[in-house]
Amino acid sequence: MRTTMRVKVSLAIVLTALTLTSANAVPRDLQDVLHPANIAEEPPLITPAPASPNWLPTKTLKRRGIISDVTADTNSILSGLGSDIPSYVASGVPNFFQDFPTGDKVQSSLGLDEDQGWNLRFHGNVYKQPNINESKLDDLANIFLIDTSVESLPPPQASQARNLTSEIFVLQQDNQNVTFQLAPAPTAGASGEQGGGGAVTPSGGNQTIKFPDPTTVEGDFDGFVQIDNNGLSAGNTTSNIQRLNVYTQGDINGNATAYLVPESGLTVISDIDDILRITKIYQPKEGLLNSFARPFVPWMNMPDIYANWSRSIPNFHFHYLTTTPEQITRNYMDFIYKTYPGGSFDTRPLNFSDVSATLSIRKFLLEKIFQTYPKRKFVLVADTSNPDVMRDYPAMATEFPGQVQCIFLRNTSETDPGDKFPYDTSGFKDLDNSTYMFFDVPDDLTHLDIVNGQCVNSTIKQTVTFSTQGLPFGLSKSAGAPNFGVPPMTWVAAAALGAVVWMGLGM
Repeated sequence: MRTTMRVKVSLAIVLTALTLTSANAVPRDLQDVLHPANIAEEPPLITPAPASPNWLPTKTLKRRGIISDVTADTNSILSGLGSDIPSYVASGVPNFFQDFPTGDKVQSSLGLDEDQGWNLRFHGNVYKQPNINESKLDDLANIFLIDTSVESLPPPQASQARNLTSEIFVLQQDNQNVTFQLAPAPTAGASGEQGGGGAVTPSGGNQTIKFPDPTTVEGDFDGFVQIDNNGLSAGNTTSNIQRLNVYTQGDINGNATAYLVPESGLTVISDIDDILRITKIYQPKEGLLNSFARPFVPWMNMPDIYANWSRSIPNFHFHYLTTTPEQITRNYMDFIYKTYPGGSFDTRPLNFSDVSATLSIRKFLLEKIFQTYPKRKFVLVADTSNPDVMRDYPAMATEFPGQVQCIFLRNTSETDPGDKFPYDTSGFKDLDNSTYMFFDVPDDLTHLDIVNGQCVNSTIKQTVTFSTQGLPFGLSKSAGAPNFGVPPMTWVAAAALGAVVWMGLGM
């Protein structure tokens, strides 16, 4: 079977970066992929004393005892002035001119941390795509469809289903080396702003980067690589987010946009399914059609909310995090860049492929972002249909105190009668209730000053019981009601079906 080599990066290069302004700017386990230049230490230069032909050397008194006599007289005089006179005054050594800061201490005192350049995170997957005939593709695509088939879909939807299926049935390539070309990016994303908002185009940045490690057994690569400033603004001298195009050598599909994000500022980390687009993951049949075949459709006027944030909040960084497997996120990125402000991406790598790993990947990705940017604050946005969101979002506020600015969660149970899945709010019990809000429609997020920590719209009723909510038959706990820890058997069966159907697709 003839195969073609492709490096798929447009789905998976993340598009985030940081400036290394201190040794703690990058998590310790990522330090080994950085390659700063070895700079030889120069010997110290001693400043010579000024010389004058009219100066004469100080004469030294030779008479025995004169120095000790002078010292005794000085001590006698000082003792009469009180006990608050420092001892070094009596010794004649001006101690207040000692312990001057040098080197790094000078930079630290002046707030001039040494900038060692940007460290850009690349991640993606290398694979071979076999030539599969249309009939076989239809058979494979039908595995993912419920109560329908590719042959029954309208031609545009059938074509999309085949394309997505071909992205799933690929052969990952291990031990491959990947090289990238970086260049200034004039535009990315759609937010009503020139250039797409969320970043600026730098005056430089052109360079070639060879990723230091070969791909894994699953064909993945992921790591930070230090890049040259080369016309880029240093991270400790600018608050602007700088945007670069990333081209993969040898493959026209491996293109992406990188964002150089300063170490401090405000970032929104946003889920995509059922918050930015209509997916209905809680209805497997609809969810699969909306992901495999139908065009992506925004959820209500959510693009207007994000466009307003992009226009009104200076240097607001957008980061899109989905636990959908990496190889099928091309449609996600295309949809986001056409509908929402440009931003960086995180997806589920192939080494998180079983059920337990899938349930932990969101927290893994969240922790990596928080650890990379300990000085940034984050606005977390998602919906209640994801159990991992309901667990991991409040956990971030606990694990990283002071870094979570706001948590916004669309209550899908309130807004979509098709959502029969309960959600657990117990993780929010110990959080400040002014830092999170459950909302119904995008307009609930208008007129909030999130920069200054206003996270709650007082007109939106909050019914958080810190227990399992959204249970069928009115079994959800209300104030003062017993806590039904075990959902009814009908819901357990529905949840099991959902897990099986979505295991290969992600949420």
